[in-house]
Amino acid sequence: MTSPANPSPMNRTEIADLYFLEHRARLLDLAAFLDRYDRADDDTGTDDFRLTALRNAIALLIDGSGDRTARVLDLMSDHSTEPIDQAGMKGACGTPPPGTG
Repeated sequence: MTSPANPSPMNRTEIADLYFLEHRARLLDLAAFLDRYDRADDDTGTDDFRLTALRNAIALLIDGSGDRTARVLDLMSDHSTEPIDQAGMKGACGTPPPGTG
């Protein structure tokens, strides 16, 4: 493994000691969300685009490559430059819908 350009001021054990329980809880929360989604009635026959993006992001987390934060952010960002006529919903949806960007 190569050295990162900006090494952490803490070693790996210190990082795990400080942050592991917090991220374990987040992982359990994500697992619970996916379980709820899987148990829900399938009203369309296809996955919601947000779940597809989430599953693709999870694949990036475990692919063994670096720059995970940047790659997940890139995956879930709208790269389109042209304005749209009207938004499909009131707020942001967290990842671009199919056919954008």
